[in-house]
Amino acid sequence: MSGALDFRQFEVLSFDCYGTLIDWETGILNAVKTALAAHGVSASDKDILEKYAALEAEVEAGPYMPYRLVLAKVMEGLGRHFGVAFTPAQNDSLSESIKDWKPFPDTVDALRRLGSRYQLAIISNIDTDLFRESSRHLQTEFACIVTAQHIASYKPAAFNFEMALMKIGRPKEKVLHVAESVYHDIVPARKLGLKTVHLYRRMGKDGFGATRPAEGQADLVLPDLKSLADAAGV
Repeated sequence: MSGALDFRQFEVLSFDCYGTLIDWETGILNAVKTALAAHGVSASDKDILEKYAALEAEVEAGPYMPYRLVLAKVMEGLGRHFGVAFTPAQNDSLSESIKDWKPFPDTVDALRRLGSRYQLAIISNIDTDLFRESSRHLQTEFACIVTAQHIASYKPAAFNFEMALMKIGRPKEKVLHVAESVYHDIVPARKLGLKTVHLYRRMGKDGFGATRPAEGQADLVLPDLKSLADAAGV
């Protein structure tokens, strides 16, 4: 753990969802490995996740398209990388699996604790209906939800955070943003003057996993959401 924050100054905690609250790397690996196995191909977790990160960032940097289509293109690219041609159903299998992705073990209880003091918000690179499926697992009421589909934009664009702040309706000094991805969240949020917590779910693991490498320092680094609730004293 590094850094320090005065949690009394905040009224709202905004969260990235996938990778921060939801265990997306397990979900990604299960879907991709199932599709590869159907073609008799195996691959390491590291290779799958690093290629996923590069392909997703490349597609999202282009003209906006719904996240379902982003993931279909990512699957096409993964197929090429591993020397197979996925069927249309296999290309869709990654987005179809999202409804089954589960929260990290500490997520639900920590959100309940944090929600006893703060308003909670979501800023996520996702389609609105796909987040609705995930919200059933989170068992949490969010005061504000901003999806990429709402605003036709993907993080790390500053626009996503600007629109979220507008919808949250609080001064940025009252908002603390919490995320696992330095690339998608910590760097752009810091540029806008938001205080941030890097929820370093990959602490002790090799590489950046399903997110692009990036250089940026959050105000506080914690290994999980329980640690955030403990630090906030709730």
